[in-house]
Amino acid sequence: MLKYYKTDLGKNQTILIPQIEADCWIDLSSPTQSEVEQVIAETSIDRDLIMKMLDEDELPRIESADDATLVVIDVPAQIEHGKKYVTYPLGVIITGSKHIITISPKTTPILNDFKKNLIKDFHTGKKTRFLIQIIAAAAAGYLKILNEIYRQIEDKEETLKVSTKNEDLIDLLSTEKSLVYFTTSLKENDLVLERLSKGIMLPLYEGDLDLLEDAMIENRQAIDMAGIYRDILGSITETYGTIISNNLNNVMKFLAGATIVISVPTLISSFLGMNVWFGDIGVNHISAIAVLIFSIIASLIVAYILKKKGML
Repeated sequence: MLKYYKTDLGKNQTILIPQIEADCWIDLSSPTQSEVEQVIAETSIDRDLIMKMLDEDELPRIESADDATLVVIDVPAQIEHGKKYVTYPLGVIITGSKHIITISPKTTPILNDFKKNLIKDFHTGKKTRFLIQIIAAAAAGYLKILNEIYRQIEDKEETLKVSTKNEDLIDLLSTEKSLVYFTTSLKENDLVLERLSKGIMLPLYEGDLDLLEDAMIENRQAIDMAGIYRDILGSITETYGTIISNNLNNVMKFLAGATIVISVPTLISSFLGMNVWFGDIGVNHISAIAVLIFSIIASLIVAYILKKKGML
């Protein structure tokens, strides 16, 4: 999808425009080949800068080609109805022809607030500030999802207190995997922020440095939160994995004890049946009852001993 936006100073808001203009924002989200070719033709930008951003595995970095600078960061996203989280790259290209281009292999909600004029002091002509605001919005997006992940961890912990199904542990492992992605992406984004703070790749104007420092603080806060939640989740997963294993051991101990108790009457009746003569029928009835009572008593004694040893 290809769209053009520009801040209207008269209305003090960013609006959708029909074609490319000076100081406009070109948004390429999951673009078609024809849209990519159109942007290349209109901006004369190096083709490689755009084509690289169509790869979902592109790593955060800063690079320059001719009069354009590409800044790549990782942004968070929810899939499977919010049950799983991933990251994918978002590229921001600042050209010498007064254009700024955002390009991503997928549509990202990070940019929606810019399109809805919900970002303070947003201006498409202030390209460096726009870039920093995008990175700050990405850090805020991470923090929002991390808070949601923490609530899910607490809910799952309550569930595991009464049910230790494999599906519950698999959900926790999936969440832990998402936190690994987040931690890696946030640390790489932090390196990009560090390079930007030096003011070598892109010039920093008045107020940009303060905004950049705020973005760095939020990004590092997200790194710390992701690390803490990952440690908590790892501890929970290990604990409940041990509980499941312990429950299985208890079941096996109980079954072994029950088997021993049940085998006592069988052993007694088999032994007496093969080696003891009960005489006539009347005596046989009394003998059978005596054997039954003896077997029950013997079983109860064995059960008591096993109970004392924790096997029942």
